[in-house]
Amino acid sequence: MTGKPRDAHTTTDDEIRGVEYAKKLAEAEHGLQSDVYGVTRALTMGIAILWSLFQLSIASWLILDTLYVRAAHLAFAIMLVYLNIPMFKFTPNWRPDLRFFLAMHRVTILDYILGIFAALAALYIVIDYDGITMRYGAPTTRDIIFGLLLVMLLLEATRRVIGPALPVIALFFVGYAFLGPYMPDVIAFKGVSLNRFVGQMAMSSEGIYGIPLDVSATIVFLFVLFGTMLEKAGAGDFFIRLALCLLGGFKGGPAKAAILGSGLTGMVSGSSIANIVTTGTFTIPLMKKVGYPATKAGAIEVAASTDGQLAPPIMGAAAFIIAEYVNVPYIEVVKAAAIPAFVSYAALIFISHIEASKLGLKGIPRAELPPFFATLVSGLHFLLPLSMLLYELVVLRHSPELAAFRAIIVLTAIMLVQRPIRARLDGAPVLPAMREGMHDIVMAMADGARNMAGVAMATAAAGIIVGIVALGLGGLITQIIDQLSGGNIYLMLIITAAASLLIGMGLPTTATYIVMASLTAPTIVSLGMMQGFMVPLMAAHLFCFYFGILADDTPPVGLAAYAAAAIAEAPPIPTGLQGFMYDIRTAILPFMFIFNHDLILHGVDSWPQGLLIFVMACFGNFAFASATQGWFITRNKVWEIPILLSVTLVTMRPDLVAQWLGVPYGQRYWVYPLGLALWGLVWLLQRPRAARNLELRDNPA
Repeated sequence: MTGKPRDAHTTTDDEIRGVEYAKKLAEAEHGLQSDVYGVTRALTMGIAILWSLFQLSIASWLILDTLYVRAAHLAFAIMLVYLNIPMFKFTPNWRPDLRFFLAMHRVTILDYILGIFAALAALYIVIDYDGITMRYGAPTTRDIIFGLLLVMLLLEATRRVIGPALPVIALFFVGYAFLGPYMPDVIAFKGVSLNRFVGQMAMSSEGIYGIPLDVSATIVFLFVLFGTMLEKAGAGDFFIRLALCLLGGFKGGPAKAAILGSGLTGMVSGSSIANIVTTGTFTIPLMKKVGYPATKAGAIEVAASTDGQLAPPIMGAAAFIIAEYVNVPYIEVVKAAAIPAFVSYAALIFISHIEASKLGLKGIPRAELPPFFATLVSGLHFLLPLSMLLYELVVLRHSPELAAFRAIIVLTAIMLVQRPIRARLDGAPVLPAMREGMHDIVMAMADGARNMAGVAMATAAAGIIVGIVALGLGGLITQIIDQLSGGNIYLMLIITAAASLLIGMGLPTTATYIVMASLTAPTIVSLGMMQGFMVPLMAAHLFCFYFGILADDTPPVGLAAYAAAAIAEAPPIPTGLQGFMYDIRTAILPFMFIFNHDLILHGVDSWPQGLLIFVMACFGNFAFASATQGWFITRNKVWEIPILLSVTLVTMRPDLVAQWLGVPYGQRYWVYPLGLALWGLVWLLQRPRAARNLELRDNPA
């Protein structure tokens, strides 16, 4: 169902090319590209559908040992990678004799061979499960061969699917594990034997088959499949049109609609680039149409889509891994992540309003917007599986996999009947529409499996790093980080944030989180205790997660910025820089909730208290956004910026301000009026200037 705004903008050839480029980036992020033909295409389609059916089976009626599930999950994923992505991206002209094997515009016999061996190596742990269990700690030569084969082929598959960064980091840790005894004394490590390495990595549930892969196999797959099916059913387009109906008529309306639409789709997609491809192809041209410069239009979409990974329930697939690492129910992760995520989105809408005010922009005329009620009714059925998912998770407290499975069943029924119902209402034949609905379901199952391949590779490869840390390297890393920070928790947090941004430039969000949480989260907690700060483990893990997400729009790599820039026809580096400037308001949140645990609802048991914390945190983040953007209701004076930053401090760290003022911790909320008074002071100071300031309309910034 198409609204008028789609007709109001004529898509240019450059925009079409930009959309295609953004889609390729989205495919690259997930890992699988649609460049295979013939038998290979049919085979990969069959494997992908079989994988989805297997995952749905173990979520319902098929009972298997968890190690069998992990091994099968990895085997499906690694086979899909080798059958979809060739070894290189070119044909080597210097070796004509190798062109048959290395013709990189297509999958070759070599890729088939590697895929078969990789799948066998992944399944070896269950093929000889009894034997491996009996000789645990004393692997045979065959065990070592298959274990090393799995490690090597896994790292190669990971390189193909998400690039070289994660394999290089994993190889660094592998090298450290073996060469540790020969390192300088300061960084020396006792090292490991080949037998112990293989046993830890490939013959136990501590390395490759560890917690990250387990979460990927049991929970993440179902949520990714649910998100893919929801998008295939048309929910993404519905969310965009609904957001445009609600916010499109306000000042800078398309930008606000882009933020809301990205938030809604991001809650289920868990991918920044997928968000950009879904919402940005529509909203970026509309933002440009109402007057946003191309760079800022792309940057707003980048910031909105990146923050989509912060929003529960999926949170870039990391929410489930956080729950396992912190050893809490999944709903506790959702609870802890809720306020920071919604505060971040509210502040981004505020920033879009600031930009519209600077540029003197208006919204889309109401006559050009689709009618709200008709739009809502047209997609009301999409809210049924979402509502059921939330009801299962929040009210009934069922496991995430059970909740996702039941939501998928409901969504499958909707996909099966929605086209026939529309055909019947339009007087069209019902049978072809039913076939189209069934085709949508099958393709969604295949696409969902393809989308999971990158996640499965990332979690399995990250398991190598986690496994090596568990061999004893973790204590040494803690000592090194402690020495680098000088025992100062603030410096420790800055080092962690910088490292997360740096590593996250080349890794998917989930992999970045796993690596950084394994290395730094326990250190943050222990260092905080040494300095008298009680840092909840949940806060430390969310800290690592946040900065891994922000790496998506951090130049020079940030793929999200490249995708949005391609659609906006803007240079990617300035787009990424502008997006990162918008995301500074997100970057301060982890530094706040590490110390102010109210923001993650730690120890908060009542709705009124939680609502108060949320509202005041919004005021604080709005003030911070105004300070960094140089605009509140008009252009800031230099001396007004410290007042706005003070509002941020009072409303987001009331515990610290209360301590300074000698107010007991239990009465810390009484400092909130001070923050509101400072907010009102800036408003009163700027109001006269805003009333007489015609510069905005005469000379837009």
